[in-house]
Amino acid sequence: MRILIVGASRGLGRALYDGLRADGHEVWGVARSVPGDAAPHEHWITADFAEPQRAADAVAAGTPERIDAILYNLGIWEPAAFSDEYDFTAESDATSLALVATNIAGPLLLLQRLVPRLLASAQPRLILTGSTSGLPRSGRPEVAFGASKAALGGIADALREQFRPDRLAVTTLQIGDLNTDDALDVPREAAAERGAGTLIPVHDVVDVVRTVLGLSSASFVREIVLPAIRAQHF
Repeated sequence: MRILIVGASRGLGRALYDGLRADGHEVWGVARSVPGDAAPHEHWITADFAEPQRAADAVAAGTPERIDAILYNLGIWEPAAFSDEYDFTAESDATSLALVATNIAGPLLLLQRLVPRLLASAQPRLILTGSTSGLPRSGRPEVAFGASKAALGGIADALREQFRPDRLAVTTLQIGDLNTDDALDVPREAAAERGAGTLIPVHDVVDVVRTVLGLSSASFVREIVLPAIRAQHF
């Protein structure tokens, strides 16, 4: 399977890149810069979605004419998000506009260019990484981040309707707080202990994505909500 992962250089994106490559898939990673440990034979595309139009053009130029799955895993948040210092009214216009550019304009412009290449696949799949922060009654106060992740749900719904005759399977992953300190080379059991039940190992998300990609052409997963076991509001 040919897979494109946007936001693949570190954290969850890198775990997805490494895990799916290890499964034997042909994977293209998109990042602002190529990771220092990347091997010469790996596929990397450099693009900065702070400038979404230029980034979308760069990714389109480096992507094959047929691709089987796209994972849009990229997302940024306010500098003081998830801390007691966060204050919506204190955020600068530049911060809010940059967040909207990366988290909303980025996937819109990229998918306009790449959906035709997905539809060239016998079984096209699109996975959008959302957040539990974008769900109703999430309990989170980060306004721009939550709004941008909620917008992914609207993007997913509309794409399903327009391309239902083409069997485009669109899945949104609504993920809670992640343990991104422990990569796949750390045993899952050890990674699960970090945060005492408040953080999700990236191993779990990689396995969920493997399941979604492994389904037959007769079904798809519409949405997956994956909070940590001790997360409030879920």
